[in-house]
Amino acid sequence: QVQFVESGGGVVQPGGSLSLSCLASGHNFGIYHMAWYRQALGKQRELVATITLPGLGSVPDYADSVKGRFTIARVNAVNTITLYIQMSSLKPEDAAVYYCNTDPRPSRVDGTDYWGQGTRVTVSS
Repeated sequence: QVQFVESGGGVVQPGGSLSLSCLASGHNFGIYHMAWYRQALGKQRELVATITLPGLGSVPDYADSVKGRFTIARVNAVNTITLYIQMSSLKPEDAAVYYCNTDPRPSRVDGTDYWGQGTRVTVSS
């Protein structure tokens, strides 16, 4: 059964740093590109960072809004992967619920898009 478990969110001051993790299990995610997405209150979910599958070099890419401040990484195991995102120089506009999922499309379970519970990042002084 596909499962994404995100963790590491919290409250941080502007300019601060935070590291998020996501444990992806239940499928062979080692053959998928992966991504971090976020959804701010009242806004649509947006793509934050992507990383290609290991066979293509685990190459990262970032939304312009986070480029130079966020770093995505993945650690692949037999039946699970752990996806990380290190966030620095955080801004109030980075506040959102952060999710991991496959890229370019979210994983589907029983015909519908599957999302984990996400982890909330609050940037506030």
